[in-house]
Amino acid sequence: MLEMNKFPVFGMFLFLFNAFLVIAQDEKSITTELIDFGKDVKLEMVLIQPGIFKMGSPKKEKDHRVDERQHTVILTKSFYLGKYEVTQEQWEAVMGDNPSFVKGAKLPVNGISWEQCQAFIKKLNTKTNGGYRLPTEAEWEYACRAGTKTAYSFGDEISPKDFNYDDSKLGKPVSVGNYKPNAFGLYDMHGNVWEWCEDWHGYYPPGKVTDPQGPAKGEYRVIRSGSFYFSGSMARSSARYGYLPTDKYSFIGLRLAKMP
Repeated sequence: MLEMNKFPVFGMFLFLFNAFLVIAQDEKSITTELIDFGKDVKLEMVLIQPGIFKMGSPKKEKDHRVDERQHTVILTKSFYLGKYEVTQEQWEAVMGDNPSFVKGAKLPVNGISWEQCQAFIKKLNTKTNGGYRLPTEAEWEYACRAGTKTAYSFGDEISPKDFNYDDSKLGKPVSVGNYKPNAFGLYDMHGNVWEWCEDWHGYYPPGKVTDPQGPAKGEYRVIRSGSFYFSGSMARSSARYGYLPTDKYSFIGLRLAKMP
């Protein structure tokens, strides 16, 4: 349980608002934004409201890792997050090419580095009203959990029917939206392909933090969500890993964020 008596008044408001939000989204009142890239290629974003949550995992959680130290995070601003992982047809509509190792229009774009993601976002922002970026690691986990405290957004136990990971025996990414969404209406937050985040990878700071941006510098950039190539434990809501910004693998893609 969160120690509410230690929160400031604004923090208490966010906590209560977040609790209301989860209920509201369970009732299908999810706010979305649709961006048309032309040629029947669209990008759908889901509005995520601010709130307070426990980031990381408790030590008792199965497969807990030392870099998942649990701590309180306050997010004070709403943001949009992609309803799906960025697809190859969306990438191609912006960049004019498809660098993916495993091809398919509705498959998540894959085989892209963090640096390539930045180039994609820069070009996307010049073609639109702008504001697109990668999510922070805190935003990503908050959206993935969607108000839950379990290892996954749907509970503590998993099977291949829940998402695409190594035990699914597919050996490749699948089209986005093949599995059930979480309570915030987001698809494939567990498995399929890892998703780049904006942050450098590092240990979490001690104590409660507000709108964290990650370390100021580092060697590896954070990836989240797990993938078809990794075990299910790496797809837990709290699981995190890091790769060089130049690394390109068939099991890494991205999901876009945007301020309202």
